[in-house]
Amino acid sequence: MDTLASCGEAKHLLDNGFKISLSNANNKSLFLTLMGPWWFAQFDPVSEVSQAAKRSLQAAFPAQEKRLDALILCTTEIFMYLEENLKLTPQNLSDKAVASDELDEIYQQVISSTLLALATLLDVLICLQQERPGFESITTEPKHASKARVAAIAFTEKLFKDHKYFLDFLRSPRPTIRSATYSVLKSLIKNIPQAINDGNIKTVAGAILGAFNEKDPTCHPSMWDVILLFFRKFPDGWSSLNIQKGILNPFWNFLRNGCFGSQQVSYPALVLFLDNVPPKSVGGVKFFLEFFKNLWIGRRISLSTERPAFFQALRECFLWSLKNASRYANGGDSISHFRVTLVDNVLVNLFWRDFLTSGSSKANEIIKSGKATASSEENVSQNKKVDMLNTKYPMSYFQELGKCFVEILLGVYMLDNNVLSVFIEELEDNCLGALQQAVNVDIVERIILFMFLLEKHAVLKGAIWPLAYIVGPMLAKSFSLIRSSDSPYTVRLLSVAISIFGPQMIVQEVFMKNKGHYTSQVPNDGDETQEIEDFMQIFKNTFVPWCLQSNSCSTSARLDLLLALLDDEYFSEQWSFIVNYVIGQSNSEFQPRLLDADHAATLAMLLEKAREQNMKRKVKDDSSQRRQGSNAEDWHHQYLESSAIAVSQSLPPFSTSHVQFICGGTGCEIKCAVIHVASWFDFDMDNMHLKLLRLMGTRGICSCSLLGGLTEGISSFLSRNALILIYEQIFGKLLSFVQVSPFFWVQNAASMLSNDEKICVEFDSSFNTVEIAQFALEILHGSFFSLKTLDGKSGLVSGILSAIFLIDWECNLSKALDDSLDEISMTKIKPRLTIGEYICAFHNTINVQFLKSLCSDSRKRLSNILVQSIRFAIFAEDKLINDKIAPLCCTWVLEVLEHVCVDENEEQSLLHYLLSKDELWPVFVARNFSLTKASGHQKFVALIDKLISKIGINRVITGCGVPIPSLPGKDQELASSAWLAAEILCTWRWPGGSAVSSFWPSFCAYARGSNSLQESLLDETLRILLDGSLVYGGTGTKSSVSMWPVPADEVEGVEEPFLRALVSFLSTLFKEKIWGPAKASNLIELLVDKLFIGEAVSTNCLKILPLLINILLESFYGYLEPGTGVHHCSLEEKFVQNTMIDWLERTLSFPPLVTWKTGEDLEDWLQLVIACYPFSSVGGPQAIKPARSISSDERKLLYQLFQKQRHVASGSAMFNQLTVVQMLLSKLMIVSVGYCWNDFSKEDWDFLLCNLRCWIQSAVVMMEDVAENINGLVDSSSDNLNMMCQKIKEIVLISDPFPIKISENALLSFLLLLKHSKLKQDEVFKSEKLDSVKGRILEGVLRLLFCTGISEAIATACYNEAASVIALSRVEYTHFWNLVAAGVVNSSSQCRDKAVKSVEFWGLRKGSISSLYAILFTSKPIPLLQFAAYFVLSNEPVLSIAVLEDNACNSNIYAASDDDTCRHDMSIEEKVHLKKEISFMVERAPHEVLGTDSLSHRVNLFLAWSLLISHLQSLPSSSSQRERLIQYIQDSATPVILDCLFQHIPLEISTVQSLKKKDAELAGGLSEAASAATCATTTGSLMFAVESLWPVELEKISSLAGAIYGLMLQVLPAYVRGWFSDLRDRNTSAVIESFTRTCCSPPLIANELSQIKKANFRDENFSVSVSKSANEIVATYTKDETGMDLVIRLPASYPLRPVDVDCTRSLGISETKQRKWLMSMMLFGRNQNGALAEAIGIWKRNFDKEFEGVEECPICYSSKPYSCQVNGRLISLVPSQLGSELVSN
Repeated sequence: MDTLASCGEAKHLLDNGFKISLSNANNKSLFLTLMGPWWFAQFDPVSEVSQAAKRSLQAAFPAQEKRLDALILCTTEIFMYLEENLKLTPQNLSDKAVASDELDEIYQQVISSTLLALATLLDVLICLQQERPGFESITTEPKHASKARVAAIAFTEKLFKDHKYFLDFLRSPRPTIRSATYSVLKSLIKNIPQAINDGNIKTVAGAILGAFNEKDPTCHPSMWDVILLFFRKFPDGWSSLNIQKGILNPFWNFLRNGCFGSQQVSYPALVLFLDNVPPKSVGGVKFFLEFFKNLWIGRRISLSTERPAFFQALRECFLWSLKNASRYANGGDSISHFRVTLVDNVLVNLFWRDFLTSGSSKANEIIKSGKATASSEENVSQNKKVDMLNTKYPMSYFQELGKCFVEILLGVYMLDNNVLSVFIEELEDNCLGALQQAVNVDIVERIILFMFLLEKHAVLKGAIWPLAYIVGPMLAKSFSLIRSSDSPYTVRLLSVAISIFGPQMIVQEVFMKNKGHYTSQVPNDGDETQEIEDFMQIFKNTFVPWCLQSNSCSTSARLDLLLALLDDEYFSEQWSFIVNYVIGQSNSEFQPRLLDADHAATLAMLLEKAREQNMKRKVKDDSSQRRQGSNAEDWHHQYLESSAIAVSQSLPPFSTSHVQFICGGTGCEIKCAVIHVASWFDFDMDNMHLKLLRLMGTRGICSCSLLGGLTEGISSFLSRNALILIYEQIFGKLLSFVQVSPFFWVQNAASMLSNDEKICVEFDSSFNTVEIAQFALEILHGSFFSLKTLDGKSGLVSGILSAIFLIDWECNLSKALDDSLDEISMTKIKPRLTIGEYICAFHNTINVQFLKSLCSDSRKRLSNILVQSIRFAIFAEDKLINDKIAPLCCTWVLEVLEHVCVDENEEQSLLHYLLSKDELWPVFVARNFSLTKASGHQKFVALIDKLISKIGINRVITGCGVPIPSLPGKDQELASSAWLAAEILCTWRWPGGSAVSSFWPSFCAYARGSNSLQESLLDETLRILLDGSLVYGGTGTKSSVSMWPVPADEVEGVEEPFLRALVSFLSTLFKEKIWGPAKASNLIELLVDKLFIGEAVSTNCLKILPLLINILLESFYGYLEPGTGVHHCSLEEKFVQNTMIDWLERTLSFPPLVTWKTGEDLEDWLQLVIACYPFSSVGGPQAIKPARSISSDERKLLYQLFQKQRHVASGSAMFNQLTVVQMLLSKLMIVSVGYCWNDFSKEDWDFLLCNLRCWIQSAVVMMEDVAENINGLVDSSSDNLNMMCQKIKEIVLISDPFPIKISENALLSFLLLLKHSKLKQDEVFKSEKLDSVKGRILEGVLRLLFCTGISEAIATACYNEAASVIALSRVEYTHFWNLVAAGVVNSSSQCRDKAVKSVEFWGLRKGSISSLYAILFTSKPIPLLQFAAYFVLSNEPVLSIAVLEDNACNSNIYAASDDDTCRHDMSIEEKVHLKKEISFMVERAPHEVLGTDSLSHRVNLFLAWSLLISHLQSLPSSSSQRERLIQYIQDSATPVILDCLFQHIPLEISTVQSLKKKDAELAGGLSEAASAATCATTTGSLMFAVESLWPVELEKISSLAGAIYGLMLQVLPAYVRGWFSDLRDRNTSAVIESFTRTCCSPPLIANELSQIKKANFRDENFSVSVSKSANEIVATYTKDETGMDLVIRLPASYPLRPVDVDCTRSLGISETKQRKWLMSMMLFGRNQNGALAEAIGIWKRNFDKEFEGVEECPICYSSKPYSCQVNGRLISLVPSQLGSELVSN
């Protein structure tokens, strides 16, 4: 029988639309059969099953009535089904083979569900209508209900009897079964109580009442239900049992164990248990003593979350026992004795003693030595006492226990207050016992806690009896001991009582009602007036003298008691008496002088307590009528104010008591600050420092209870006038410290403060200013918020705050300058750092809202003082201050902005004041400009730059753009945005920044705004800079003018500040598109107007105009070639052209350059004309072109100017002229070649080339000298490398850059000529003479490349640092070498061949190849020069000698074709040798690169492999040289290179599927690599990837890596395949294969198939067919009567995966031979590093050899003697045991 299957069947039928129709016999039968499992499934422990069963039942019978009818109808069937279930055992549960543990689990589910189903079914069928679970809403009796009830009772009684009253189920080890059994028993007792009769009641009662042995908490809810129900139904059921053994002992154990974890269920049931216990069965008081003892023990097991339930049960049960005492005692005396016994033994000796002594052995000894009843000793076991001492309870436990105890006391008092006498006597004895012996703190604290709990849970609820019954008698008996004791805890006992019940009530209880200790001279007969007089007399005569005794341990507690006695009604009189008592004792006749030390200390402590009392009274003042003492004014006293003023006026040495009087408190912040400073500077403190440390340590940090203001809302106990006098003294003391600062700027700020506040500070020089300042700061720290009361009426607030800021800033500066200070300076600064550290900590605690809440006058005065102090710091001529001051000042300005300014107006005002002009600032934009600048000028600009970076230029510009009349100093000129920008640009550089790197980015972002403010700012800044340039700029220009947009180094070369700023200003605005052509046209017009002063020319304007015009013309660039089309000029461009024509005509009026003499204006005009014709270099030197489109008139005039120079002198004559003449002529040639080359004649070209060659040759000679000198230096050098490095620096130093500069111009002209010659192939450019001159020039350019490379190669061989020196010397002339590189790339193979041979003929230590590698792998690369070196190395004729060493083995590049293979069999075994420059890269470098992040090393590695693969690609496929090189790569080249490549092909960031997307959709780096790999496999070249590599970026490296991988697959497929097969990471293999399949394989497969299709195997016996769609090759070999068809399939990821070879047809060939030939083809296909067509050819020739009778190779089954050597290497298929013998055979 499978019960669960039956349930599943019922559910399945209903889920599939089974409809109940009882009229149908078949349906009814099926329904009756299924109802049992259906009802059973409602109680399945699996929620999903039970819910499904309930839903299906509701779906079948939506109405409750119908469901009940169905149950009634099927009652018999259900009971029968349940009966069958209860008969089951684990053995007969199922006929299937199921594990025993699984069967046990199923069994307990079935039984527990059956029992629950039975219990519920009984409740449904037998219970009253309103008690039926799930059917409560049915109001009428169903039709067949009575019949079903009878059947249910009968079945149940039968089951009850058959199953032995379910006792076996109660003993089940499964808690679910036991819990369900309790439910069944409960239902049976409730519905069929007659089932329990005299015959079975003893058995059933024993099982039910003995259920307290149940330890599983999940069973306890149902357990309690059946127990309590049994008590009510069968009250005599106890009589048949052994109560002690069968019920009580298990019950006591149940309680001792904390109800076994069911506290939330069991504790609430205890009072119900007591209510149902038969009194006669359990006895009297003994039962309750045992009950509470065991219940109390069980509290240990309860968790903190269970304690509320425990204490509630404890309270309910104890009060129940007292209220129901009549059940267990007869008569009044007996009931009273019963209650007293319970109170004494349980409440006092159990609950109270645990509350009082838990966790304290000493407290327990005191209690034991006092009164202890024998009964308590008997009822509390020794184990319990030990547990009580050792157990550590949290405070929450005592609070909950105390609350429970107080609530019990309240209940006892309401029931019978006489019973409380036992507890009252115990409490009095406990208190006296704790006070008589050495005061036990724990007991006193617990009694205090008890009083607080009394207040919370009784007094505050209106109960007054605890004072009269409990607290009053206790204090009355204990007062004498409290008064004589010096313990603060005993005094606190009285203070707490006063705080709870009030001073008058306590005094009455202690001194009047309970045999008081004070007796009035007038008898107290209840008169209220007399009671008040008695109270005041006791206060004055008893409490004030006692509480104000000299210092002792209990002084603080006694002062608390004294202030607690201040009654609201008589507060003023009491407080005045206290102050008069203290101060009057110090001075018999009061005068404003210092108190003596003892009384000052007492008063200090009293004031601290008064401050606390003031705060408490504020909190408790919730009534409509204000309480006395809740306001600070209530505590004012004339004597206090006079004494405080006297203390503030005092001078060192300061008494600790006096400081405590005005400050109060004991802290250690100052002490920590001193220790921190001492450890920071690591110095041994002298006696003065130690004295200061001791002083601070004993005094501490004040809380200023007298002054108030420690925190906001704490008012002062002094009047406003007294506060002013005190704070004036504080300010004076702080100022005295500031005035003696070692920094001049701090001294200046102190003088300004002193003058502003009109405070004269005069202290004796013998006084310690550090101690004075520390005293003032202690007072200020504890009363800071009291300053607010003086705000607006005095300058004290701003003055004190300014001093705090200054001391803090001085400390910050001292720490920042620590490394740069000398010993004398440090000696001055060290003592001040103690206060500085304290001020820093104090300053950080100042609330920003406090400063911003000051009135506007105070904030303005404070900000002005601080800003002026910052300016003092910047411009101070102080040897102690260095460039670190600017960042600090920026931090200070930001601090002031954040802490003081509340809105934008105040911020603008502050910045205005900061940037306002004075005699030190500004320097350039000033009336009397001088190159002699103020010492702090650059630091001030650095400050402004830092401010801009922190808060934005918009706020700084706005802050100085609008005048504010309220600024002080009317004679000062206010800051202006324009002159501020001009001043910063003229300064150009400052510590930590410059105009280019720091200012321009922010200024441009601001200037892009389109509002009028930005426009006016730019125009005004331009006006200032232009005016300054016109005045001073003529002396700062250079003779050289750039031919294209002004680069940064060109601007740096302008020395004059205004002109440099103007050039940078215009260049940036036009480059950033902030200004456009219209603005440029306006500026050109403005400059033209300023060029002429009447008829005279402004010399300064003419000198600066070339630099400016070059910038202004940028906006007109059309990038159109002259003469290539019609260009419609705008009005602005037309004006510019007319201006250029005018300037050309003026220049033509001068004589030729040859006749020029110094002093004439020709140079300036020619510079101006040259500047008008710039060039664009977008795309590099090879893409240089004219930047303007000029008119024909301009071109004619420009050509005339060129011809004028040619007609006067020949090329050779030019070298006799001044260098400036040659430079001007070279620039004029560039302009002429660029703009009017179409007009050149043959003579013009000859003139041009002649001069170009001479100028370039001058640079060649210079570079050759350098190479020869370095070569000679290395030959003759000693081992002193440092000396050699220094000499190399001297050799490469170019003292006269003229040859380089003029060669730059010549190279530029030559590149333009080469570009034109490609565009126009006419007779002029085809002349042999022109070609010859061009060739010689190109040879010179190549020689420049070789010379610098040879120099670096020679140095590298000796000393890497020396090579770096040479490489670095090139960087200085980057533009020159870029032009050289452009010439090299444009060179022909013939020129390169001649240049290489000439270098080799030169005979230096290093040759041309080494020089190229030195440039390629240089440490200081110039990108274009690197590419030029690679270009030469990777192209013929250099490529053939660039990779391999030149020796006998490698000399014959094109040797060994198929026809002479046999002659070179032995040469194949000879190993090749790479050039040493790349051999390391190939063999070992990949391992090093793989673990580093250096991009330069990776680039060098990839370039070396690019050259190697390119060389291999250039070799014929059948050459022995190629075979040897491939063998070298396989043997020596580490495949780690492929790991390096895939470090830059980011496959890990993309899934395999994403590789199939378009490149544009792929992640960065992967797209570039994929495109490059496809291109490389398609073109068979890497030049495209190398050419685009520079400047080096990660994406470009990815592109090169992808290209190298693609070409390696094409050239070295077996090599790559071997690496791939060794990969162990499947994910890595998958993505690499997918990448290859997507990006590389398609073109490679297409190429292989194309080669095979084109191959000519020339044999009638052999044919090959290709299927491109299937990527298959079918090779058919037929000979006589034999034949074989071989199918070669190329995988989708070919060649990463090897080809698959299969024999589809075989005729006349044995299976063994067929298998051998198939294996040979597979080996060739897998190991061939070349085209697949070659492998097929070799395989075909092996067939031919075998048919000719040649014996096959035992290794590869080939007939060719050495065919097992694929690519020159023996394949590794020989078993190791055969050795070399088999190979030799």
